[in-house]
Amino acid sequence: MNTAGLDRAIAELNAGSERWAATALAARADLLARTAASVAVEAERWVAAAARAKGLEPSSPLIGEEWLTGPYGVLTALTTLRRTLRTINSGRNPLDGKRFGRAPGGRVTVAVLPHNPYDGLLLHGFTARAWLKPGITTAEARAHVGLGQLTPSAPGAVGLVLGAGNISSIAPLDVLYELVAHNRVSILKLNPTFNGLLPVYQAALAPLIDAGLLRIVTGGAEVGGYLAHHAGISHVHITGSAATHDAIVFGGADSPRLDKPISSELGGVSPIIVLPGRWSARDLRYQAQHIATMRLHNGGYNCIAGQVLVLSAAWPQKAAFLDAVEAALTAAPARASWYPGSDERMRAARAAYPASRSLVGGRLLVETADAAVGAASASSENMLVTEYFAPVLGVLELPGIGQAFLDTAVETVNRDFLGTLGANILGLPGTIRRLGPGFELAVERLRYGTVAINAWTGVGFLSSAAPWGAFPGHTLKNVGSGIGVVHNALLLDGVERTVVRGPFRPFPRSLLHGNWALLPKPPWFVSSRSGTRTARLLTEFAAHPLARRLPRILAAAFRA
Repeated sequence: MNTAGLDRAIAELNAGSERWAATALAARADLLARTAASVAVEAERWVAAAARAKGLEPSSPLIGEEWLTGPYGVLTALTTLRRTLRTINSGRNPLDGKRFGRAPGGRVTVAVLPHNPYDGLLLHGFTARAWLKPGITTAEARAHVGLGQLTPSAPGAVGLVLGAGNISSIAPLDVLYELVAHNRVSILKLNPTFNGLLPVYQAALAPLIDAGLLRIVTGGAEVGGYLAHHAGISHVHITGSAATHDAIVFGGADSPRLDKPISSELGGVSPIIVLPGRWSARDLRYQAQHIATMRLHNGGYNCIAGQVLVLSAAWPQKAAFLDAVEAALTAAPARASWYPGSDERMRAARAAYPASRSLVGGRLLVETADAAVGAASASSENMLVTEYFAPVLGVLELPGIGQAFLDTAVETVNRDFLGTLGANILGLPGTIRRLGPGFELAVERLRYGTVAINAWTGVGFLSSAAPWGAFPGHTLKNVGSGIGVVHNALLLDGVERTVVRGPFRPFPRSLLHGNWALLPKPPWFVSSRSGTRTARLLTEFAAHPLARRLPRILAAAFRA
């Protein structure tokens, strides 16, 4: 370990922190614009490097995932952050023109998707609202929006970002949020799985590096430990596992050894609650593909991968739906088990659930009869409290139909499932309308940082203006899915959760379900036939948003 080099990097960042504190908002926005241009230049090389890290062939139909969760996500964040800075600099409020609403409990909500007219077209039918914590008024939301940019001359010193090793946009997004939301410059330590992206990151983020606001290093746990406990580091942010978080904070002791604040995004076991109703055969197939996407996107190595289907034991179509899910899991494109430890976790799941079904491509479908079977075992392999981070999909059956089933499902996932990062609900629009206020109250009771209704929580992750993080309330000793939020490019304060809504079916079937949604099958679906082309075109559009580019994007999307 080159401690002298690490010390030198921190010293350079200290000087950069002072320069950032003296940088005007307009100049900050210009720097983000230059960074976006640099990311756009490196986008193709970025995608290729991420694909190599994950064992994807250049011709793989899954390359689109690397466009969307790589340069596309960073470009949209840079654009939104830049606009937020310019808005504040002009004396206006970032929430000017934003639609406010109300959620149960008197909560104020802020529309964060669509964030602009292009979102409204390209993601037509998808919406997201940030729910503020109870008691926060509209006036207070407007007064506090902007976070660190309300006091830009207050230096945030130097922070450490421990980067994720599964999604290539996460580490750059965390660095950007530290810089803009908290005025904190960063030393970024890459996860070893992404060491091959170092030259791409260095080129793409060169404007930040040249300005002395970022240094990127590689290494193992010893480097991360050295930096976390370094006197020159004022804050740590980690995206990873609770075990790694606890090792840094406690180091095997009962009380914290870390002498500085730490924020975190740590994953969990995400439920997919399916409301019983009278579904058509095509409804069953489409939503089965939706579930396959939630589980198999990025090979299953996602902190928000849907891991447990929660079904009504009394649903007459339960067996047909599970058959459709099995078919969708089987039909999804094959890919290598690239994330470290995946094979061991799969073996542990098979051993814990010997009646599970092994599917083509090394996937596993675990079925249990009821909550007692799912939660009774004290084994660490209980699927409700083990984030498999591998292509394992569990099934949990609960009693009841209608509101009784939904209430039982909410109570069960809040009580028995690991973590609070994201929860998904799927149901016919007619079913949701009939539940009425009972449905909205059930959403309120879900203690998750992002709740997606007829959508995947991944939509919230990729929406630059949407806050992303665990449900508030975790502590260092019980860290759950983490502490704090990221992304949040409007710089909202006091966020409790994000609620995403999407169409139950894509266009044109969406219209028959009463959803005014013109989007075809989304490009992030693992079953999308045109996902790679659409994702690449979306990335190019994010770099250069010209109206003349829209027809090609829409044409590609409709070939999904």
